Amino acid sequence: MIDPAERDRIIFGCGNFGGLGSSPTYRDKGDDRERALAMLDTAREWGLTRFDTANTYGGGASEMILGEWLSKQDKAFRARLQIATKVGNPHGCPPDDRPLSRTQVAYHLDRSLRRLGLEQIGLYYLHEFDPQTPLEETLEALDRALAQGKIAAFGVSNASLADLKTVLALSSGALRRAFTHLQNEYNLLVQRDLNDVIPLCRAESIRYVAFSPLAGGLLSGKYRQDQQPQSGRMNAARAMYEHLLTASSFDMIETLKRTAAENGWTVPGAALRFILDTPGTDLIIAPRSHEQFAGYGIARA
Repeated sequence: MIDPAERDRIIFGCGNFGGLGSSPTYRDKGDDRERALAMLDTAREWGLTRFDTANTYGGGASEMILGEWLSKQDKAFRARLQIATKVGNPHGCPPDDRPLSRTQVAYHLDRSLRRLGLEQIGLYYLHEFDPQTPLEETLEALDRALAQGKIAAFGVSNASLADLKTVLALSSGALRRAFTHLQNEYNLLVQRDLNDVIPLCRAESIRYVAFSPLAGGLLSGKYRQDQQPQSGRMNAARAMYEHLLTASSFDMIETLKRTAAENGWTVPGAALRFILDTPGTDLIIAPRSHEQFAGYGIARA
């Protein structure tokens, strides 16, 4: 279903470690340290070498757990990895500062490096755009981090077409060459980037990374429109996905199920296949069990 040659387009997401994402509201809904470490081991077994986290996931627990796991891996394996983290989520900023001010970027970058046990972060994302801070100030902070060797490349997340164009317009030289990734929500039910953001990324040699490829589990095929979810992300954080619980969404899910059956795929695997068949895209998965991992249809290493 997913060819071994495509494995490097699959990124293991650590957003469930210590909570669901950045919000303190869901801090008790995530994976504890033991489960998180076990899932990282499983990711290695499946041959994944790209890992995505953020300074605010689980209130910092996600970076700490990933850093602990990295410290136990052999040097040869570590050399193959790309570690991505993020800065700029409002949950990580004190009320007297701005999420993407130069001081906040520098402060959180150093904290992320310590938590992860790294000398350099391979890919550093702006988690959300900060209307309080001129983008020039934020890019200047990233340029300084590049010159210091603390990051190798940067990306943007939760970005509109206008955001992407602005970053491109303000970046030049080494900073532009270091702008390599954009990470947004994209899946069968959320295709707003298909006709503008994704083509512009391709034209500018920027990799598009899709998060929430299963739309909070909706595209696993296990939910029904007439039933309240009793478990999983849809139950724990229903408010995040309420807007997708529509008749048209469930019609598309039924079509996805038929496509999966016709091709001998799992339903989650068919949902990932939709993204991988979009040129220029990679995707983040965040399984919470060995069974979920196996159900994606990724060829095991």
